This record gives sequence, C-alpha cells and structure tokens, in this order.
Amino acid sequence: MTIAIAGLTDLSQFTGTYTIDPAHSQIGFVARHAMVTKVRGTFDDFDGTAHFDASAPAAAAVTVNIRSGSINTRNQQRDEHLRNNDFLAVDEYPAISFVSTGLQVTGEDTFELTGNLTIRGVTNAVAIPFTFEGAATDPFGNVRLGFAGSVAINRKDYGVTWNAALETGGFLVSDKVVLEFEVSAIKTA
Repeated sequence: MTIAIAGLTDLSQFTGTYTIDPAHSQIGFVARHAMVTKVRGTFDDFDGTAHFDASAPAAAAVTVNIRSGSINTRNQQRDEHLRNNDFLAVDEYPAISFVSTGLQVTGEDTFELTGNLTIRGVTNAVAIPFTFEGAATDPFGNVRLGFAGSVAINRKDYGVTWNAALETGGFLVSDKVVLEFEVSAIKTA
C-alpha cells in the first residue's frame, strides 16, 4: 500500500524517527581507474538514524556510520589494498561517519543535506543533494521512505593521497570520488 504523499509538499507526514534499512539500502562509490574506466564499490556494513520534525526541517538530525573494512569492489586484491594504509587505513580508522548539520528542501521532491563527513580521522563539511523516491507501507506494516543522492569529494581532502603515475601520463586513481546513496528508511517512532 502506497502512502499518498505528493513529493515533499506536506512535510508534516514525515515527522518522526527513522532507521536506515541496510538490507534495502546501498552506500557506494565510483572512482576513475587508469584514466580510462570507472571502478564501483560498496560498503556492505553500515547503519544510520534520522530524526525529522516538519516544524523545524533545518534541524533534521541524521547520522550514518560505515565500517570502512566492509569495502567491496568485487576484487579481493584491490579491496585489501583499499583497506591498508595507502587508502582507508581501516585498522586505525575503522569507521567513516556522517553527522548532519542542516537540511533544506530545494524542490518538489529534492532536498540538500549538509553535514560533516569523517574519513581517516579527517572531517570536512559536505552538501549532498537528495531526491525523494517515495513512501510506502511495506507488508509488515513499516512506513518506509526512499531517497537517492550523490556527492563528489576529493579523496586528498581526507588524507587519502596514494597514487601511481602512468607511463602514458596521468595517474592510476582519480582524486575525485563520487559517493552514492540509495536509502530505504523505516519509521521507528
């Protein structure tokens, strides 16, 4: 059964506390490799919560915690390299986190979530544009909201500086990494 919500026009229907459903959500990334292709990966272990009050949307509180060691590019050798000190240094920095600082509705079905992203112990402010994908009540009676968003970051801004020069010019790994979010959130209160 779909809930009758036409975009983000009636925010009062969203007031509540939500938990990210990791079984129906994905946090991924895309980076250029050898200047000729893109490598995609995911983080397979994460959790998050959100609290939203329609009377004060800018005060939305969103936290996401990602276990950095759960990185998965479908290539074991590459994943081990991404886990070591050249990239994520997961033994020293086992988590990547996001803590929101604000939310602004930007359109009929869009909003921007601002916050602090921490990778390898380095925190930078980011603004992530999201699209509201819809709302529904699932067969178990859970109210679910869906969102999709992405943001480009420079990995060097987080102390991830390793690279290798190519004989033909350029570098093996791009500085730009696009983080992608497909989120199914369940209302818990």
